[in-house]
Order: sequence, then C-alpha cells, then structure tokens
Amino acid sequence: MKSATPKVLHEICGRSLVGHVLAASRELAPENLVVVVGHAREKVTAHLGVIDPAVRTAVQAEQNGTGHAVRMGLEELGGSVDGTVVVVCGDTPLLTGATLRQLAATHSADGNAVTVLTAEVPDATGYGRIVRDDVTGAVVEIVEHKDASEAQRAIREINSGVFAFDGQLLADALKKVRTDNSQGEEYLTDVLGILREAGHRVGASVAGDHREIAGINNRVQLAQARRILNDRLLTAAMLGGVSVIDPATTWIDVTVTFEQDAIVHPGTELHGSTHLGEGAEVGPNSRLTDTLVDAGARVDNTVSYSAHIGANASVGPFAYLRPGTRLGVKGKIGTYVETKNATIGEGTKIPHLSYVGDATIGEYTNIGAASVFVNYDGQAKHHTTVGSHCRTGSDNMFVAPVTVGDGAYTAAGSVITKDVPPGSLAVARGQQRNIEGWVARKRPGSAAAKAAETASRQAESED
Repeated sequence: MKSATPKVLHEICGRSLVGHVLAASRELAPENLVVVVGHAREKVTAHLGVIDPAVRTAVQAEQNGTGHAVRMGLEELGGSVDGTVVVVCGDTPLLTGATLRQLAATHSADGNAVTVLTAEVPDATGYGRIVRDDVTGAVVEIVEHKDASEAQRAIREINSGVFAFDGQLLADALKKVRTDNSQGEEYLTDVLGILREAGHRVGASVAGDHREIAGINNRVQLAQARRILNDRLLTAAMLGGVSVIDPATTWIDVTVTFEQDAIVHPGTELHGSTHLGEGAEVGPNSRLTDTLVDAGARVDNTVSYSAHIGANASVGPFAYLRPGTRLGVKGKIGTYVETKNATIGEGTKIPHLSYVGDATIGEYTNIGAASVFVNYDGQAKHHTTVGSHCRTGSDNMFVAPVTVGDGAYTAAGSVITKDVPPGSLAVARGQQRNIEGWVARKRPGSAAAKAAETASRQAESED
C-alpha cells in the first residue's frame, strides 16, 4: 500500500477492510470471532476495540505463513475447537455474509473435513487452480500457477484463501504441516492434502460473484473494490425505491440508510449514519456525514456534519452545517450560511450570508442577511437565544450571552450586546453624519469628485 496505515485499516465505503470482513463474519453468528494480528498489531488491535469490542485477538509475533497464523488463532481458543472453523482473509472487503453462510452450509451438508471457497474467474493467471476429481467432484488439490501444467492452467476455478474446517481435524493437521518450501513457512493449503491423504473429504463451495474473493494489495485494487462495493450499495438503494440520478458520481457508505422516494442528485457523498427520509432530496454536489434528513427536506450544494434537518426544510445552496445543528420543520438555512451547535425552530429562516453558532432560535423568526452570532470571547463559548416570531435586521451582531425576546425586532446594522425585551425594537448603532463637500476637498480631480460635481450641477439646473 506504500502507507503508514496498515493495509487492513484502509477504508472503503465507511469501513476498514478488516471491518468489512468482520461484518460479514458476524452474519454467521459465530461462538467465537478471533482476528490474528501481526504487523502493526497495536494499531490494528486498537481499531478492533472500537469497531467490534467483543472480538478476540491472537498475536502472530513472527509471520511464518498462513498455517502458522491459523494455529495462533486456535491457540487463543485453547488449541482446538469442536464444530466448524471458518477462516477468512482480512483484506477481502467484498466478501458477503451470504457467501460465508453458503460455504458453511455446503461444508455441513457434504460432511467435508474442509471446504474451500472457490470462484470461476475470466482470467486465472497467477491464482492457485482447483483440481477436482472427475467422478466425485471432490477437490483433489490446489496447484499454484507456477507449478501448474498446461491443462491445469486452463482451469478457471481458483482458490480464494477462505475455508471451512472441521475444528478437531484442523488442529491435528496443523501439527503435521511442514516448512520445507521455498518460503520456509507453514502453508494452510497443505492441510487439504494432509486431510485428503488421511481419507477425509475435501470439498468446495463456488462463490456466485468472483469479485467477492478479491484481496487488496495496492491502492489501485482499493479503488476498484470501492467502486464495486459502491455500485452494490447504490443498486440496493435503487431497488428499495431511491432515485439515484447518476450512480457514477454518487458515493455512499455501508451504514447510510434511506426511505422510499428519496432522491440523490449527482456529485453527492453520503457518509456515516446519514439517513434520508421519505421524499427527501439531496444534491447536487453535497457531502453529508452522520446527518438525518427528514421527509420532504431539500438539501442543495451543502456540507453537513452531525446535523438534523427537519421535515420539508430547505438547506443551501452553499451552506455549511456543523455538528449540533438542528433545523426545525419547514425551516430554511440559505446561501452561504454556516451553523454550529444551533437549534433553529419550525419555520425559522436564515436566508443569506450569516453565521449562527451556539444559539437557540424559536419558531417563525427571520434572521437578516449578514448576521453573526458572536459566541467566542477568546476563552469560552457563549450562548445566544432569539425568540419566536422575531425579525432581526441585516448586518446584526449578537454578542453572546444575549437574549432577544419573542416578537422583538432589531434594526439593521445593530450590535446587540444587551437583552432585548419581547416586542421591543433594538437599535444599536451610531448616528449618521453627512460631511458635505468632503470628496471635492479630499479627492480633488478624482472620478468620484467629477461625478459629484456633475450631479450637483444637474440638481441645481433642475431646481
């Protein structure tokens, strides 16, 4: 990956690679779930503690091969397990729970000692080939590409590296795995030959989509997997009644949810726990993270983090909703408006060019253009409260802590530093002074002076 981040911690569609594998594995409801960690194990273990605190870890201090890794995992469970052991790779984010359930079901139904998940691929170059018995269909061996004959290289069924084992037989076979190979490592695939030679059945379960078994080894493959998974998520959303206008430019996380008749316009990204209610419309060119959009709301060209947008509300274009924003039913956050930690009541509008931070605004209030809620004194944040049915003028500064009562008005250009009683008009600005002739005296010969002189002559002639 050429990265300071361990490979399995790279993310696609809102989860780390190992997070996707854990989610698929959890669909089997396993009695125990163990992750074998080695390289950068401190970072990986810390991440696992966040995403799945119940998972167990086994340390592979030296990376001595896949068989050795599985042996370390079994030792975490006491050395052997009664029942089925499913082994998966931590870098296969496209693997689904459905495919793992199919693998486990095939393993049980066929009475296999080991069942390998396989896939038929268009081009098997570089992959281990699955060689089957012509009569029984059982797996005879897995032959690596470099060791395969011409006939074997024509086989398109490949090994995924995902297996289901009889737990007791696996533990016994791992003790017999040798390291007399070019890498000097314990290969898990050697277990298949050991079990077959002992008279046990080795079977296979074929994945429906060969792309599920794709491992990630570089950032090109990471991007390809992201596109495949994103297409899978968008297809599910559209089949569930969501209109995605341009899937090619729409990106969503696995944790995003929708209700029917939601509409997603081009250039939109939906991340985290974002939810779109029935008939909600988002985009174009919007990025919503952990944001709840209620039914019928419209969000246009907006960036939003941890916000709640009420039903039939309107946001944007070019709005920025920061954490703690709560916009009420039929409310409006308009063009070039930024909000943070603000509760905005039903029907209240903040239409233009304003910042509202650390504030509570009541119902059906209108905040004038170019208003700023001055919430920070250099050391602490302070709160502003504006009541219901208020009308605040353009270019207002509300210097917190301050309260504007219900039904109050504030004049344009005011700096509000004191509480405004309900129903009052607050005017907080200096008196205007006109100094006549200033331009002619201070800027003689300028374009402004000439224009003023022309206007004066015209006014005199009209008089």
